[in-house]
Amino acid sequence: MEAHTCNGFPGRLDGFHFSAIRFLTAVVAAWATLLPFTAWGDNPVRVDVVKTDSGWQLQRDGKPYFIKGVGGTASKALLAQLGGNSVRTWGADRLVDDLAEVQNLGLTVTAGIWLGHKRQGFDYHNADQVKAQLEKTRDIVRRYRNSPALLIWAIGNEMENDEPAGDPAVWQAIDDIAAMIKQEDPNHPTMTVIAEVGGDKIPQLHKYCPHIDIVGINSYAGGATLGDRYLKAGGTKPYVITEFGPPGQWEMEKKPWGGVRELTSTEKADWYRRTYVHSVAGQPGRCLGSYAFVWGFKREATATWYGMFLPDGSKVAAVDTMSELWTGKPVDNPCPKINSMKLADGDGRFGTNAVVHVVLDASSTAGEPVAVTWELHRDAFQYQAAVEAASGASEFPEAIVKASDKDVELKMPAVGGGYRLYAYVRTAHNGSATANLSLFVDGPPPRPAATKAVLPLVIFGPGQSEMPYVPSGWLGNTGAIGYAGDCAVNPHSGRTCIKLEYRLTNDWGGIVWQSPENDWGDKPGGYNLTGAKKLSFWARGEDGGERVDFSYGGIRNDKQFHDTSDGKVGVELTKEWKPYTIDLDGKDLNCIKTGFGWSLRGAGKPVTFYLDDIQYE
Repeated sequence: MEAHTCNGFPGRLDGFHFSAIRFLTAVVAAWATLLPFTAWGDNPVRVDVVKTDSGWQLQRDGKPYFIKGVGGTASKALLAQLGGNSVRTWGADRLVDDLAEVQNLGLTVTAGIWLGHKRQGFDYHNADQVKAQLEKTRDIVRRYRNSPALLIWAIGNEMENDEPAGDPAVWQAIDDIAAMIKQEDPNHPTMTVIAEVGGDKIPQLHKYCPHIDIVGINSYAGGATLGDRYLKAGGTKPYVITEFGPPGQWEMEKKPWGGVRELTSTEKADWYRRTYVHSVAGQPGRCLGSYAFVWGFKREATATWYGMFLPDGSKVAAVDTMSELWTGKPVDNPCPKINSMKLADGDGRFGTNAVVHVVLDASSTAGEPVAVTWELHRDAFQYQAAVEAASGASEFPEAIVKASDKDVELKMPAVGGGYRLYAYVRTAHNGSATANLSLFVDGPPPRPAATKAVLPLVIFGPGQSEMPYVPSGWLGNTGAIGYAGDCAVNPHSGRTCIKLEYRLTNDWGGIVWQSPENDWGDKPGGYNLTGAKKLSFWARGEDGGERVDFSYGGIRNDKQFHDTSDGKVGVELTKEWKPYTIDLDGKDLNCIKTGFGWSLRGAGKPVTFYLDDIQYE
C-alpha cells in the first residue's frame, strides 16, 4: 500500500539530452543509496520496550513514547499539526525519503520490511528463498539503523494468512530476521504484523518468535474488542494496532444482488473512535499505540472506503476524530456530517431507465453552507484494490437529471448490473463528508469494458503512481522462481529494479503481470491501452547470454474476459542494461488483462536477470 510520485519532463527530448538525463539520474540514484550510511552519523535515538510496575512501556531516548500514528502518504506536516507523532510504512523502497521528511517535522517512522507471501510465490520451506529474504532485510537494517527518526522495525505484513495452521515455518523465518536485527541494531525494537488474532496465531507467535518485542495487529470491525481478545488468545507481549478504521468490505453484509453497504464518513469516524478508546487508550500497559489507516486517498473496495482524505486533499471526519483523540481537543473547522442518505422509494433494485429519487441529510457542524456533488459509477462487486473509477468524474453524468444539496433525481442506465451513487459534501474550510448507495439495474448485462489507461502506463519504474498490473501469475516450475521487486543493485533508473531468478538447470518458469491479480480470464479487469505504440522495458543479465522471452497478452477468447491481442519477443541479454520493445502497431488494445510477462527454459545452469522501466507508451 504504498504510493510513488510521478516525475515528468516537459517538451521533446532528443537522444543526447535523454542520455544525459539518464546518466545524471543514475548518478543521483547511486549517491542516494549511500546517503543513509553517511547523513545520520552514528548517533541513533535509542528506543526500548520496558516492563514497568504498571505494564509495558515504549521509551524513546529514555522517555515514555506513546504512538499516535498513521499509515499513508498524505501530508506529514498536517499530521504533526494535528497531534500525530509517527508514520508506518509497509516496505522500504521510499524509506530514505520518509525518514528525512519526518525527522524535519519531529515525527518517527515504524519501518516496514515487506516479507514474501505464498500467493506471490514465496515458499517458507525453501531455504534459498528464506535466506535471500533475510539477507535483503540485513541490508535494509544496515542502511537505515542510524536514522534519528527510526522508531521500530516492522517485519512483514499479514504473510501468515497464506500459511497452513500449525506450520511453524513462517514464524521461524520471522524470528530469524528479528534475531538478526537485534545483532545489527540493538537500538530499535522488533515487531511483526499479523491480521487479527484468531486461530493459533498468538500461541504460535509467542512460541516461535522470542526475538519479537511487539506484536503488530491489523484489525477493523473487531478493533474495539481487540485488546480483550488478544489477552484471551494468550497474548503476553505488548501490542500496537498497526491498521484500524471502518469495518472492511469483507465484514459488511451484502445486498441480495451482491453489493456491499458502505458506511458514511460520519459513521466511519465512530469506528476509529471506538477502537482507539477501548483497545488503544483503554489498554494501558499492554498497548503501545496505534496507526490509523489510511492517511491519504486510496481506492480499495470503493472510491471512498478507507481514505481519510479525498483526491483533492480535503479531509473527512476520521482525521478530525484522530486529532481529537491524540490531543484531547476538538479541531477547528470540523468536517460536515451526514446524518442519512436513503432512497425515497424502493430497495435499491430497479428496471432499466427507472427514475430514482435519493434524499440526503447533511449539515455543517459550524453552520456554514455545504456544497454537494453527485456521481454515479459502475460497481462490479469485486471489492478489492482499484476496481472502481476514481472519484472526481461521474461515469454516467447523463444519469443525474436534477440535483441539489438535499436530494438527487436519477434516470438509471439502460444497461443492467451494479451501480454506486456517491454524494460528496464539502465546505469552504477543506472539510468533506461522503456517503454512497449500492444500486442494481435489472437488464441486459454490460459488455465488460477495461479501464481506459492514461499513457504512458508505467508497470514498474520511477513514474509509477499505482500498480496497474500485479506479478501474480507464476508459471511452470514456480518453486524455482525468485522475485524481488525492490532490488537496489545497479538499477537502470530510480532506486530499485526487479531481480528475477530461475534456480533450476532444466524445466521452465515465468511470471505474468495480471489485472486483476491471480485471474486467468474469469473476471473483468484489464486496461484499454488504445493509443499505445509500444511496450518498452530495460533488461540485463547477471552474466550475459541469458535467453528470455518477454510478452504481453495471452488469455485466449475461450475465456469470457480475455486479452484482445498478444505479442512476444525473445532476447539474449547482456550484462549491461539494454532497451527492448514489443511493437503494438495495428494491435487491438481495447482490453489487455496480461500487461507483461517473461518466461525461460532451463539452460543447464541457474539464471538471474533484472528488469526496469516497464511501460506502455
